[in-house]
Amino acid sequence: MSMAVAASVREPSAQRRAARLFRRNRTLVVSSALLGLVVLTVLVLPLFLPSVSTTDPVHRLLPPSGAHLLGTDSYGRDVLARLVSGGRASLGLSALITLCAAATGMVIGLVSGFYRAADAVLMRLMDAWMSFPAIILAMALAISLGASIWTELIALTVIFTPFTARVIRSRVLGIASRDYIGAARVSGMSRPKILLVHVFPNVLPLALVQVVILSAAAMLVDGAMSFLGLGIAPPTPTWGNMIAEGRSYLVTAPWLVIAPGVTIMLCVFLLNLIGSSLRIAVDARARTLNDLRRLRVRRAQS
Repeated sequence: MSMAVAASVREPSAQRRAARLFRRNRTLVVSSALLGLVVLTVLVLPLFLPSVSTTDPVHRLLPPSGAHLLGTDSYGRDVLARLVSGGRASLGLSALITLCAAATGMVIGLVSGFYRAADAVLMRLMDAWMSFPAIILAMALAISLGASIWTELIALTVIFTPFTARVIRSRVLGIASRDYIGAARVSGMSRPKILLVHVFPNVLPLALVQVVILSAAAMLVDGAMSFLGLGIAPPTPTWGNMIAEGRSYLVTAPWLVIAPGVTIMLCVFLLNLIGSSLRIAVDARARTLNDLRRLRVRRAQS
């Protein structure tokens, strides 16, 4: 019992160290602020822009100007209005896919890492899923089930669940060997209660990192599926199907492809920065490697 008390005493200091790391990490603060600005833009800006369904054939394929900041498409629709409206669909669907995959993967990882009898079966299933290329498996599921938003949600959740499950499992295996887990077992605490009280809270920080990293991957695969016509279908705009519609005018109207392409690239870049920064903040091994890397850079510069 004294071990459990000691662990509970040490935990606040670990939380304070993490809080200090968050405050000192400028990359995390700046990238989070920029991503928050993108989300705020796609939520608020459509209220001040024309409808995405408003067509004007007379003013089709206009280059960027004061009247249309990002130009117009082949139907005369405002590209900026479609870009921010498509951001709602792309960001919202990517977030939903990530939450579903993270929740499912966390349950599988917790059970697999803590209950050794279930580990062999569950991990072999995860290995089988991961052996298929993500985009090929998503396309196969979308074609067999029919292209729709729900099909894409199911397909990408199935694809990304094994990655979360394996990461969470490895963390649970490390926690299960700690002394305070053994003390909890000796004290008579049931295995489900140990899992919920002692293991689950220690897994949450790593799960948060995995959620951010999966968001970037989900956005890329969602864009690829929309580009191939297996995601949300036009006229509902998404960044992927905007690129697909604009590829026919790549030479005459490159802004149709550049605007959504740069937006996807920016969001994925920011999500990867946030994920890397969070991983350094919550993972002691990653933090140590980052400190060693900084020392090597300083020695090389001196």
